[in-house]
Amino acid sequence: MDLFDFAPGREGYYGRYGGAFLPEILHSTIEELREGFRAAKSDPAFWQEYRQLMREYSGRPTPVTHLSNLSRQLGGAQIYVKREDLNHTGSHKINNVMGQGLLCRRLGKTRVIAETGAGQHGFATATMAAKFGLRCRIYMGAVDIARQRPNVFWMENLGAEVVSVEDGQRTLKDAINEAMRDWATNMADTHYVLGTACGAHPFPEMVSWFQSIIGLEAREQILAATGRLPDRVYACVGGGSNAIGIFQGFLDDEGVELVGCEAGGFGPGKGLHAARLAYHDASVGVAQGFKTYFLQDEQGNMLETHSVAAGLDYIGVNPILVWLWEQGRVRFEAATDAEVAGTLRLVMRTEGLIPALESTHAFVRAVREAPSLGRDAVILINQSGRGDKDIFTVADALGDSNWKRFIGAKAAQYAVE
Repeated sequence: MDLFDFAPGREGYYGRYGGAFLPEILHSTIEELREGFRAAKSDPAFWQEYRQLMREYSGRPTPVTHLSNLSRQLGGAQIYVKREDLNHTGSHKINNVMGQGLLCRRLGKTRVIAETGAGQHGFATATMAAKFGLRCRIYMGAVDIARQRPNVFWMENLGAEVVSVEDGQRTLKDAINEAMRDWATNMADTHYVLGTACGAHPFPEMVSWFQSIIGLEAREQILAATGRLPDRVYACVGGGSNAIGIFQGFLDDEGVELVGCEAGGFGPGKGLHAARLAYHDASVGVAQGFKTYFLQDEQGNMLETHSVAAGLDYIGVNPILVWLWEQGRVRFEAATDAEVAGTLRLVMRTEGLIPALESTHAFVRAVREAPSLGRDAVILINQSGRGDKDIFTVADALGDSNWKRFIGAKAAQYAVE
């Protein structure tokens, strides 16, 4: 399945989703980016340079790990995990930002901006900026700064300016709005390193292309490990970049079911979650440069969202995934905060892995569904990031009073500093 074989006059559209809805002031900048990306994508030397950079700098390929203890305990399918947590900076985000860094060099940009929720994209962008010698500013909602302090620390010490966004809900969507305002006023020297496969064309295509490295590796690795393709592939979905990344390795294999796992938060109900498709609470709209399903009211005003995982706390979803969902190629499910906390503890204590809270949403669905499959079945989970960044939130979610007291003292210290 060629995701990017656009119909004439419909470049950047996946079915009726996607597009580029931007103010006129950004037209020349987005066109410059499209042309630069098209040239890079058609140049085999660019992909070779990208792959070499990811090998030498980020440590790719990341391995696929068999979770033998968990598989045996659940008594069903054999569970394998694609270890994107072992990337430099601890998540799949580095795949996208290093690719965009190479594009920046081609375009002659000297400054980068980015939004971040969980902090992993901000951390990766600050790392890329240091590597390529670029000035860097990161926009992050005040709520997310409070709950993702470790990543803020690293961003600042890598030389990035971290701007606390106080508007709106003070989370990811508000950080994106601020980054767009910055880009509109600093187009000449600035590139917006959008962190997920959303936004105006060419960002969904571009981010998906860089993240396809996950699926290309995973397909080869699972075949080598098991001699067959997996029955199901699970990935968490906020904006959707890690999911579309691994799914691209299996799109043409009808026997492989693709499962996207959204943030169920406190459960169904407006303002209680960030499950756009699993809870059927979203509707089609246009915002932040593209057309997709958003959590919004009848007037098109964006609703509040909630998730224990800052990186999934977003109002919209990748237009490519929506298109695949409508075609029946991707199934969407939700995992609640309570399920995430329980599954995180299970995975830590049975396998010694500490997945990010975002990634744990995918583990929730896999753990729930694995026992119903036969012992010869194979499932693959994309562990998109590691949980170091979540120590404050996890201590609270798991009810560790000693750590909560320690963290409370440290949070107060950071606030003073």
